[in-house]
Amino acid sequence: MGQLEGKVAIVTGSGRGIGQQVALRLARDGAAVVVNDLDDAPAKETIALIEKLGGRAVACNGDVTAKDFGERIVQTAVKQLGGLHIVVNNAGYTWDNVIQKMTDEQWYAIMDVHVTAPFRILRAFQPFLKEAFEAESRGGQRVVRKVVQISSTSGVRGNAGQVNYSSAKAAVTGMTRTLAKEWGRYACTVNCVAFGYIQTRLTKPLAEGEAGTIDVAGRTVKVGVQGARIAAMNQMIPLGRGGFPEEAAGAIYLFCSPDSDFVSGQTLVVTGGA
Repeated sequence: MGQLEGKVAIVTGSGRGIGQQVALRLARDGAAVVVNDLDDAPAKETIALIEKLGGRAVACNGDVTAKDFGERIVQTAVKQLGGLHIVVNNAGYTWDNVIQKMTDEQWYAIMDVHVTAPFRILRAFQPFLKEAFEAESRGGQRVVRKVVQISSTSGVRGNAGQVNYSSAKAAVTGMTRTLAKEWGRYACTVNCVAFGYIQTRLTKPLAEGEAGTIDVAGRTVKVGVQGARIAAMNQMIPLGRGGFPEEAAGAIYLFCSPDSDFVSGQTLVVTGGA
């Protein structure tokens, strides 16, 4: 039996990248997983990989910034998988510009996906959390539930050209600390992982002058990092490279596992030593 046998987890943005690796890591340790992506195909791929491991997974796809999404994904976990023990708020992307060129649309899009969406999911989670804790307490059980938020070194240190993303990720750490204080009474830990350079589609190397894009809710957003900048970042990282998604998932897993049952309100900075 894995450490998470019998647990149910939500992982937003788990069709690709770090989120997919988190979903697989939790499933390998026994958790049933609600997988989420904007698009059906990536979510189906993650579910197929989980099922190949012998695990259970269901999809709750769509835009995490939709007003009803928080209620919908919580209810998917409770009704289809029988409960909810772990929430990983991973979905997000970057849409960069210097402040004088940043539009209101850019600002609100990034704040919505990184701050408002987790807020709504956790607000929807609270009634279930309270009810489950009270029922388990009456039965003499103590079940520790977990929330893991995803921040960034941009939120911890700031980053030029990312005033929207840096502000949003700083807000995530404030949300983490506050809910750790509010939800300790329900035997729920709330922690945060702040990543530096992780090798995903958002940070893929670009040739000079080349622009990569992703499609997000009808928007075409430029992503990627110039090769010279990646080389500079690699020189600053004592381990000599950016992290792999599965390594990022390991840091998140730490806060999902019983090994962190007395750790709450913390932000773990994961940078390879930079």
